[in-house]
Amino acid sequence: MPQTVLLLASSVLLLALAAHNVNAATQKIPRLANGKPDFSGIWQTTSAADYDLEPHSNRKDAPPSAGVVDGFYLPYLPKALEQKQKNFAERDKLDPALKGYTLGVPRGIYYPEPFQIFQRKQDLTLVHQFGHSVRTIHTDGTSHPKAPYDWWLGDSRAHWEGDSLVVDVKHFNDKTWFDRAGNFHSDALHVVETWTFLDPNTIEYKAHIEDPNVFSKPWDLSVMLYRHREKNFQLIEDYRFTLDYDEHYPPKPDAK
Repeated sequence: MPQTVLLLASSVLLLALAAHNVNAATQKIPRLANGKPDFSGIWQTTSAADYDLEPHSNRKDAPPSAGVVDGFYLPYLPKALEQKQKNFAERDKLDPALKGYTLGVPRGIYYPEPFQIFQRKQDLTLVHQFGHSVRTIHTDGTSHPKAPYDWWLGDSRAHWEGDSLVVDVKHFNDKTWFDRAGNFHSDALHVVETWTFLDPNTIEYKAHIEDPNVFSKPWDLSVMLYRHREKNFQLIEDYRFTLDYDEHYPPKPDAK
């Protein structure tokens, strides 16, 4: 058999095997009764995204990381970059997470604590261990409300693109950060998330970020989420407060 024919046959075989492997992986992912992927479970990232989305070396409050942003650095407008630098300088006091505030979107997804997804045909409910914040992603075809709301977690409306869940999130307030390094947003934030199974226990999470008040152009980030499969693993309450207890609740004077 001529060499060219052998090479062609080998190429066809390799393509067929690759297609088979992709199809097999797709068939193994969990699905609802309606055939859509089922993201139910407890998930967590192993990335260092919450410390700082951008590349950074080792520092006293963060391990080194190559970052999770496409293009590496956030495209801040000049005034916004000044504010980010102020945030960074006082991050040990100003980070909203230190006050026990809801983490927001997308930070709640890559914060280094687990969160749980409960999925039905019409929606997904996300419960975060930190503060037990609860977020609903609607998959019933409904639209965002028209009024100019300003919610901590925004309003999430999703649709399916093949096996990927695409979530449009808007109507935010400006009280959350993207990470501990002071990367921030305004109430004009608009997030489009894409959730895709890579295998039954791994999700590729992507977020497309727009905020014309803070950034000169949209930008993207991506992290991996891993399913917790330990026996009896569950969320545990984690509420944090940084109030000076003695200031707000002074000790009672000694009884006379």
